[in-house]
Amino acid sequence: MVDYAELRRGMVDSQVRANDVTDLRIVAAMMEMPRERFVPANLKSLAYIDEDLVIRAATAQQPARYLIEPMVLAKLIQLADVQADEIVLDVAAGTGYSAAVLARLSQQVVALEDDADLVAAANAVLSELAITNVAVLKGPLTAGWAAEGPYDVILLNGAVDVVPQALFDQLKDGGRLVAVVGRGGAAHAVIYTKVGGAVSERVVFNASVPTLPGFEAPQRFTF
Repeated sequence: MVDYAELRRGMVDSQVRANDVTDLRIVAAMMEMPRERFVPANLKSLAYIDEDLVIRAATAQQPARYLIEPMVLAKLIQLADVQADEIVLDVAAGTGYSAAVLARLSQQVVALEDDADLVAAANAVLSELAITNVAVLKGPLTAGWAAEGPYDVILLNGAVDVVPQALFDQLKDGGRLVAVVGRGGAAHAVIYTKVGGAVSERVVFNASVPTLPGFEAPQRFTF
């Protein structure tokens, strides 16, 4: 029988703590959260490896979706500096793992997903784990969810070419948005901070995670 608790401890020690995640709240949340509950049944034994895991296979109509690797997620959350009284928008929440971790750190999480099957999966596991401060909603990822905003923190689960203005518009003054911007080895984790209506950005660390569909840079026409 697989000892998931031991695998979880190994993940936290070798992937999270070992990569400069020093916020003990994040360490505790990831130590407690059963990541194997958020992946397809055939991948449960791989839930704690340091790789991105497929949670929706690619089809002719849509690209694959992933649960991003634990180390990158932990570092993005630490970068956002989520506080206990804050409201978080978790964009592309997938099966709900990132939202579940964020729920341990914040007052409320709005988990946005555009796939009905992933919404259902996230709702099911969050309910089973009695996590009550997460609302899983279905809608276009690039549009955010203005009805519950503005937000203190917005997290994007996947690499993007650009961050839509709609998401910046949903940040509170003093709010932070964290994302991996770019592709492959050229991608970086970036924190955007909104102050007085203006948004500044700071590149913080190298990161490579699967691209999030719908956030591609607009095509430029040349003549």
